[in-house]
Amino acid sequence: MGEESAAVAKKPEGPSFQELVEQKTPYYNKRVELFCQYRKRHDDELEAAKVADVKAKVVLPDGAVKEVVKGVTTPLDIAKGISKKLAQNAIVAKVDGEVWDMFRPIEGDCSLAICDFNTEEGKETYWHSSAHVLGQALELEYGVDLTIGPAIEEGFYYDCYMGDKTLADSDKDKIKKRMELAVKEKQTFERVVVSRDEALSMFLENKFKVELISNLPDDVVISLYRNGPMVDLCHGPHVPNTGYLKAVAVNQSSRAYWRADVKKDHLMRVYGITFPEPKLMKEYQHRIEEAKKRDHRTVGLNQELFFFHHLSPGSAFFLPHGARVYNTLTEYIREKYWEFEYDEVISPNIYNFDLWKTSGHADHYKDNMFSFDIDNAEFGLKPMNCPGHCVMFNMRKRSFRELPLRLADFGVLHRNEASGALHGLTRVRRFQQDDAHIFCREDQIEAEVGKFLGMMNEIYGVLGLEYEMALSTRPEGYLGELELWNKAEAALENTLNKTGREWKLNPADGAFYGPKIDITVFDALRRRFQCATVQLDFQLPIRFNLSYATEEGSAKPVIIHRAIMGSMERMIAILTEHFAGKWPFWLSPRQIMIVPISDHSAEYALSVKSMCRKAGFHVDCDLTDKKMQKKVRESQLAQYNYILVVGEEEAKQGTVNVRTRDNHVHGQHPITHVLAKLAEEKATRSNDTCFKAPEAPAKEVEAMSI
Repeated sequence: MGEESAAVAKKPEGPSFQELVEQKTPYYNKRVELFCQYRKRHDDELEAAKVADVKAKVVLPDGAVKEVVKGVTTPLDIAKGISKKLAQNAIVAKVDGEVWDMFRPIEGDCSLAICDFNTEEGKETYWHSSAHVLGQALELEYGVDLTIGPAIEEGFYYDCYMGDKTLADSDKDKIKKRMELAVKEKQTFERVVVSRDEALSMFLENKFKVELISNLPDDVVISLYRNGPMVDLCHGPHVPNTGYLKAVAVNQSSRAYWRADVKKDHLMRVYGITFPEPKLMKEYQHRIEEAKKRDHRTVGLNQELFFFHHLSPGSAFFLPHGARVYNTLTEYIREKYWEFEYDEVISPNIYNFDLWKTSGHADHYKDNMFSFDIDNAEFGLKPMNCPGHCVMFNMRKRSFRELPLRLADFGVLHRNEASGALHGLTRVRRFQQDDAHIFCREDQIEAEVGKFLGMMNEIYGVLGLEYEMALSTRPEGYLGELELWNKAEAALENTLNKTGREWKLNPADGAFYGPKIDITVFDALRRRFQCATVQLDFQLPIRFNLSYATEEGSAKPVIIHRAIMGSMERMIAILTEHFAGKWPFWLSPRQIMIVPISDHSAEYALSVKSMCRKAGFHVDCDLTDKKMQKKVRESQLAQYNYILVVGEEEAKQGTVNVRTRDNHVHGQHPITHVLAKLAEEKATRSNDTCFKAPEAPAKEVEAMSI
């Protein structure tokens, strides 16, 4: 959903928030009454289990075995028996690998692991529990209808229906205070299992919950959780009580849509964050403030890289300096394509919809496409390159000797993203990708994916981006032969192992048409981004009837969809914030500023500028009548990598006085020497300056060298 602020004035029409709360209070009370009825079943089962006193064995991660009472003993009981600290830090348990409430009785022999906040399971449980507290605050403060409230990568949100009303920025404090009241009360989280009819009767007044319950699979276990006056439909698990939330913040609110469908009800999405220690909240808020300073939308405007305009929503206008960054990245990828033997192609932007019917996008992706009629036929702007590349593969007969065939395409793509989803360069409608498709034999999969991962590692290394990888395997409802899936997954696993890097397994998370490797990159603030991808595809060759000649007859190729940058726009956004606008020299749109000390040095300054430009550098010359010190400072703030100061002495000797934007003065050097060093820095794509920092402070060296 969009991240634009929802600070819209509340409409005066209709009942007030207080009146809405009063109207909904009977519904809220009914939920609690029904929950207590259902809870009695649980209490009766607990008492019966105590009487039965059936023993079960629990195996801990270190191999120790604990004897417990089936249906009575909880993971929290076991944690308390091991150590007080373990119990205090415990957020959630894993029973036979399944996340499990610390307060939920163990049901039989099992393995048990205890997870604290520092684990992935711990964070998700902690923030999911926090979403329930947020939901309670929204109900009691505004009388909303709750929809869904998941944990996200960092924090949580709850979507709620408020009719025509909205939230303003000033509401954040009210919501926070209401959440803190729930925390102070240390409301216990309780769980019950109910039938579908029981769940429907509880949420009859909330059409969104009714829809969720009605669409649940027939064999699903339906559970409800209560904390204080809040009862919600939820699969869990949750923390033992709300007192675990030691620090609370409400970040923002934004517009959303039910089921992410712009044709359905408008919702308000409220984001929050909580931590088990106030110190962690302070660290988080410091990171957020730093992220705001680095926001690519702000830096992009300040450095005149790009901007957006209402006349073309979701399409960036790249200004000359922004185009320099864009083109430099593209040229770098082209170099790598040459090195790794890719062939670049140029494909159409507009296709008859028959293409998308063949590829399957007409049935499953049409709402995300721009379509129009030409000569009484339906056409569409391409949202991806793969169908067009299939047409290219099929333009003539292919031989096994031609494979692998690696087709790369920087073609312009368009996707009809909802206006509320647009966000700077990270979510746009018009973009380009470093997109390529590898048509190969089954026995070439492992080698091709290995080469791709090697290429990706080199590129991310140059960009200074760390990353992690995960293998996503065969999902339910997969298409194709099981044997081919098994071979492909084994090939990907072998390739990952050969990289020597750690990787994770995401079982059953692959696409229906083939397994994939998901790559997540981290920027300087350790934020996660999905950019690169490598995806096997067994189905597109079938849909397009692709084949190649073999010595025995013919066979169908496997397609490897792959990208490293993802979209160029998204990568520029990430790099802008990663470098905080301080671009490394090779990528910088402002590499050199020539600063003459006075008008007498202007002619020499212009000759130095000409030499720099002939050497292929982005160079400017400040001929204003400002003082030299002010020119230097302005150049540093504008993030010129090098400021070359020239005066009469430098003109006589053919030298320049070198300074860097970090306020280091590197003294006088022959211009030819400087250009050679900078050419080397650019060619090696170093992220560090080629001039070593001087031992003397900048001010002292400044006095010595001018």
